[in-house]
Amino acid sequence: MVRRSLAMLTVSLGTVLGFALPAHAVTLEQKLAALSQFSQPTSTSAAAWRSAWQNQAAWADYAFDWSTDLCSSSPDRPLGYDFRMPCRRHDFGYRNYKVVNQFPANKARIDDAFYFDMKQVCARYSGLSKSTCDGIAWTYYQAVKQFGSLTVTDAQIQEVKRQTELQAAQNA
Repeated sequence: MVRRSLAMLTVSLGTVLGFALPAHAVTLEQKLAALSQFSQPTSTSAAAWRSAWQNQAAWADYAFDWSTDLCSSSPDRPLGYDFRMPCRRHDFGYRNYKVVNQFPANKARIDDAFYFDMKQVCARYSGLSKSTCDGIAWTYYQAVKQFGSLTVTDAQIQEVKRQTELQAAQNA
């Protein structure tokens, strides 16, 4: 009886201590692998990132920076096209690769993933709306490629819309 009680106490103490131990430390290699998985210009990568973004607590050991200013100083929903999620994933890539001093080597891929995400938004439209959305996505993409931050004005968006409408009228 004493032996059985001692065994149960040992198991209970081990269980308590097991939960009290610090979580497994994530290595730099593991963090870089996750960042790479989340920053590819593919549907699989975008879905993996979206799933992680929706369950950030599961990634707490990675100490990711999930903060975002969405599309920075550019409209998050230019002409109604919702680029908030692409901007969130783009911010995630920029912020987290900078923390691990791997930003320059990964910037182009993060920007390409941003453009991929915006094209996925535009794929929901057709005709002139899709062409306009594609033009705005291209403008945002060029801004981040060249300047590393998203700064597109309302005037630039209106110009893309005007150019798309002119092009559509010429092709009609």
